[in-house]
Amino acid sequence: MSEKLNKEIDWSSLGFGYIKTDYNVRCSFKNGEWSDLRACKDENISLHMSATVLHYGQEVFEGLKAFRGKDGRIRIFRMDENAKRLQQSCEGILMQTLPVEKFEEAIKKVVKLNEHFVPPYESGASLYIRPLMIGTSALVGVQPSKEYEFIVFVTPVGAYFKGGFKPSPYVIMREYDRSAPLGTGKYKVGGNYAASMVAGKKAYDMGYSALFYLDAKEKKYIDECGAANFFGIKNNTYVTPKSTSILPSITNKSLMTLAEDFGLKVERRQIPVEELATFEEAGACGTAAVVSPIERIDDFDTKKTYIFAKNGEAGEWCKKLNDKLRAIQYGDEEDKYGWVTIVE
Repeated sequence: MSEKLNKEIDWSSLGFGYIKTDYNVRCSFKNGEWSDLRACKDENISLHMSATVLHYGQEVFEGLKAFRGKDGRIRIFRMDENAKRLQQSCEGILMQTLPVEKFEEAIKKVVKLNEHFVPPYESGASLYIRPLMIGTSALVGVQPSKEYEFIVFVTPVGAYFKGGFKPSPYVIMREYDRSAPLGTGKYKVGGNYAASMVAGKKAYDMGYSALFYLDAKEKKYIDECGAANFFGIKNNTYVTPKSTSILPSITNKSLMTLAEDFGLKVERRQIPVEELATFEEAGACGTAAVVSPIERIDDFDTKKTYIFAKNGEAGEWCKKLNDKLRAIQYGDEEDKYGWVTIVE
């Protein structure tokens, strides 16, 4: 693997935004089959004005990362899990599924074509990979598309939150729901994120990182932290919510495995909101930020505050889990789990 880098980028000042790279990779589903992969320099998509993605929301996407190690090699983290989750999302809104092998081939191809955009090891940054699929058939009635376009683009990114690995505050406001229990919350579809923008902006304008959602049905149980999964630590136990409206986070799945290997008990269950008072540490987790420690959660309606970082610093377990996962991603520690794919 070549260690050449793009010399025009200031790697140390990268935020979490879009930077143009050289290629994206695409394939099309037409006449009942997927085409071969093709590399494309064009950043634009040509669509019929009646495409199902524009009217009926037939769109799914994923997010994963590639990392440059100290040895110069590039590692992609758990892309097989992203491939399977994309398939589940497609099935949830009646889209054509993409074979896992085709997904993995596309990811490796787009990373290889843009390898000089993978940030250097010492920068702490990474290459964000965004696969997406859209329905492209020109239809007017509400029905699934017969044709689809799968696209993968990449962009180098820094930390998701400006403060880096620092605890941040969240707020509970019961006037907003992320998704219904039997809706599309467990699928990674664009509509879920559109539905969260009003609440997210309100929380952000009030000085919070994101809105902390409770279950939509009863408003009794913890759901998600903005677009991330929640976990809490107490009594040597890693506790995370179980809900039909939560997106199954690949990062959370990985953290649960690490927690067990560290000797923690792992519980995935309903968590009553009052139980927040019993946690010693808490965090949000996902691809973008890995672990984002929670400073406190303010309940806007009850005026209660749940504090997890009394000294303003991340707790021992949040830091330990974050450091371990990142060490595997960057190749600093042995990947005994088979989570990493090296791009040759």
